[in-house]
Amino acid sequence: MLDIKRIREKADEVRRGLRRKGADETLLDRAIALDERRRALLTDVEGLKNERNQASKEIGALKKKGEDTAAAQQSVRDLGDRIQALDRDAREAETERDHALLSLPNLPHESVPDGLDASANVTVRSWGEPRAFDFEPKHHVEIGENLGIFDFQRGAKMSGAGFPLLVGAGAKLQRALIRFMLDLHVEEHGYTEIYPPVLCHTASMTGTGQLPKMADDMYGVRDEDLWLIPTAEVPVTNYFREEIVARPLPVYLTAHSLCFRREAGAAGKDTRGFIRVHQFDKVEMVKFVTPDTSYAELESLVGNAETVLQRLGLPYRVLALCAGDLSFAAAKCYDIELWAPGRQGWLEVSSCSAFEDFQARRAGIRFRDANGKTAFAHTLNGSGVALPRLMVAILENGQQADGSVALPEAIVPYMDGRAVLERREG
Repeated sequence: MLDIKRIREKADEVRRGLRRKGADETLLDRAIALDERRRALLTDVEGLKNERNQASKEIGALKKKGEDTAAAQQSVRDLGDRIQALDRDAREAETERDHALLSLPNLPHESVPDGLDASANVTVRSWGEPRAFDFEPKHHVEIGENLGIFDFQRGAKMSGAGFPLLVGAGAKLQRALIRFMLDLHVEEHGYTEIYPPVLCHTASMTGTGQLPKMADDMYGVRDEDLWLIPTAEVPVTNYFREEIVARPLPVYLTAHSLCFRREAGAAGKDTRGFIRVHQFDKVEMVKFVTPDTSYAELESLVGNAETVLQRLGLPYRVLALCAGDLSFAAAKCYDIELWAPGRQGWLEVSSCSAFEDFQARRAGIRFRDANGKTAFAHTLNGSGVALPRLMVAILENGQQADGSVALPEAIVPYMDGRAVLERREG
């Protein structure tokens, strides 16, 4: 959530940021108007309270003189009624103002490229060379079905389209990749592993910025204030919800979780195979840091995700997202995309974002600075990484002419020494 003091003092700067992001400025106008109304009402309340205090003193003086105070007391009661009414109006204005603030996106950092859509994203760097094949590379669906490692038809019978079913070595490969990534982040990158719930309430979803904006993209539990998480970012960021973090910052947390997304409006687009699914696994990284280290921590966060892909030997590129392509809550974001030769295209496998104090302000996450004063922490998160498209890249980059798949060397120990996938399951 944007700081209302920042809006009061630097409204033009905030407006420029919203324009860069392509956001609706009328929400800012509404927040400003409601804030001004609230402050005016509170000023009126203070004036009436002073008037009531003065009248109470006069009543005391009249009583000492033995004079009738009935009219004066009625006047004080009338003032009290007016004060209550204005207080109520001020609270309503504050509630409406805060609702408008919750609907305002975060502002882009000054280093974020200008642009309103993905066409303006900037390639920062790339790693690895796409493999040259001496045969026509196959799509991951054909590879996996031939190997018998997943079954989209039976998954659809159970739950509908978009809910993949992994079988045999496919299930083992996913489990191996999860273990590999968690071990890497914990043992080499300094994260603490947690295993979070996959259901969170509205307050937690609001804290990280998923609500109210993305309600249509998420699965809610009927008749209960619970939502299936779209990413482990939600529960992990809410680890310190409404707390003053007792331990020194930075704090790094990582988690594997199931993720659920409706992908509203995505029908007919990239629906074949693992490209766009409603349920998937992901390893997430979350950082709680001090404001002065926020953007240096973002660069190291991206590096942590890149290490995963480098260890797996997969070609990738890093994109700096333009202002208009940033998520609702992000101030700056890098996407990491893997090369998928079977579809001759790039697939996003990780987004690494800095939120400044946007999430912490919504979720009440604070820390004590060097002077002992409380301040809102800065939060960051990144996929480290998402499994479906990682599986796609491994299958398509590792495919052999005979239909087998050579696995990355780093994952072989997690596959009990198995270096090649070939059809041998029944």
